[in-house]
Amino acid sequence: MRAKSLAEFGLPIELAEAHAPVVLFDSVNLSFDEKVILRDVTFSVRAGHTKIFLGASGAGKSTILKLMLGLLKPDSGTIWVLGHRVDLMDEAQLMRVRHHMGMVFQEGALFDSLTVGENVGYKLYEETQMDLEEVRQRVDEVLGFVGLTQYIDRLPAALSGGQRRRGAIARAMAAKPILLLYDEATTGLDPMTAMSVDAEIVKVRDLEPATSILVTHQLRDAFYVATHQAQRTAGGEIQLVEAGKQKIDEADFVMIREGRVYFEGTASELRQSQDPYLLKFLS
Repeated sequence: MRAKSLAEFGLPIELAEAHAPVVLFDSVNLSFDEKVILRDVTFSVRAGHTKIFLGASGAGKSTILKLMLGLLKPDSGTIWVLGHRVDLMDEAQLMRVRHHMGMVFQEGALFDSLTVGENVGYKLYEETQMDLEEVRQRVDEVLGFVGLTQYIDRLPAALSGGQRRRGAIARAMAAKPILLLYDEATTGLDPMTAMSVDAEIVKVRDLEPATSILVTHQLRDAFYVATHQAQRTAGGEIQLVEAGKQKIDEADFVMIREGRVYFEGTASELRQSQDPYLLKFLS
């Protein structure tokens, strides 16, 4: 299947050249004093696909997301996000690119003093020209999408851990981003709750749609997202089904080891690898 261009995903033409990758890292290096964080990291992310970064704690996975957002600058190499070279941008320029991105942080990171509805609508209130009724409609829509409609007027403290993560996903998707970043979105959750969050990630990717980048050390989450697909029934209900090979192959796995790209490939290629380090990680 032909990969979609950024323009086909609704990206304003001035943001990207046609057929450009959504994200491109080219020979990126980063160190903090004497500690090397990333070494010659190169990869690209195609529109509508999923990139899943695996690796041990401290391998450099979350740092890659911070570089995409422009929160960190590399020592060398180039970083392109949504058609812009973000490693050369100042904060004002970065804000324009970040408008088309959504981020789900570890622990959810909702504003404690705002209601769930206010959290979800925050970016729409602050960064768009949408009127209050339009914002309310979009908030209702995304809360319904993640199954939190009844919690719209509650504070985050009233939510369970899984509900807070789903609220964070709703907030990230509210502005209809082209690129969604997930940083250990299921950390600290029990397996069943984590799977419900994984299901929301799949739904957003397939039904909004958005290009997804996941950082996780949980193989269970990585393979669930890669091997499932969301679809609407004739009655409009959303259901998750096992994905076919073509869809599964749209998820790329990247193993980061000691700051380097140690492996990159599909779920089946990762499972079939006989590399001793990968076998140990998969076990």
